Amino acid sequence: MVYKEWFEDERFWEEYAPVIFDSSHWAEVPQVADGITRLAKLNLYGAPGKSDKVPSGPWALDLCCGFGRITLELARRGFITTGVDITESYLRTAREDAAYEHLDIEFIHQDVRSFTRPGFFDVAINLYISFGYFEHPEDDRRMVQNAYHSLKPGGAFIIETLGKEIAVRDFVEREWFTREGLTVLTEYSPVDSWAGLKNRWILLKDGAWIERTFTQRLYAASELRQMLLETGFSSVELYGDWNDAVYDNRAQMLIVVGRKSPL
Repeated sequence: MVYKEWFEDERFWEEYAPVIFDSSHWAEVPQVADGITRLAKLNLYGAPGKSDKVPSGPWALDLCCGFGRITLELARRGFITTGVDITESYLRTAREDAAYEHLDIEFIHQDVRSFTRPGFFDVAINLYISFGYFEHPEDDRRMVQNAYHSLKPGGAFIIETLGKEIAVRDFVEREWFTREGLTVLTEYSPVDSWAGLKNRWILLKDGAWIERTFTQRLYAASELRQMLLETGFSSVELYGDWNDAVYDNRAQMLIVVGRKSPL
């Protein structure tokens, strides 16, 4: 029997999709896309002289792209986009949406720990707290290395995640909420002296009790910055939201921008 990590179970993503990707996360897509293009220092609407036959916009790689909410938005703005995800059912939906809008997007069913396309992309992104779920920490570093090698000289890798500082500041042991008509009960507990955060989610749906437990590895901003520098990025910037706020005690999220040295 082949061992699989929890995130390789498509049933989890299918069962919890309405909760994870609720309407509020779709509504924020334009702001996030604005932030990506600004932080990556790329033309928001593609390069001048773009034609239907010759791609000329910036090349973007969306790692753990899910339903492609950001991948599609960047494509609408003139980017040439590639989305990579391990959940095939999400990719099917993303491909259908792209086809409906006549967007030429490449969606790849692959583990981000193995995907690399050396020197190809202007920007790579990993968003919505999808960093730090691998069982072994060296796999986090491998993902960063793959992104680094996939970037052109001068390219940028943008990670949006839950910083350890924010996890400690906003920690609650348990809570419940209703989202998209579903009730979710949650329990949290720090593990290994705040090296990680254990999550227990219970979804109440159609009279059924669907429980999942998983742990996210937590990184302080300084730890992620050091990881990217050790990987080869020439500089790393830290932000607290998509409006370029300083990462401080008021930060809403941790956004890390690693820049690859130009030629």
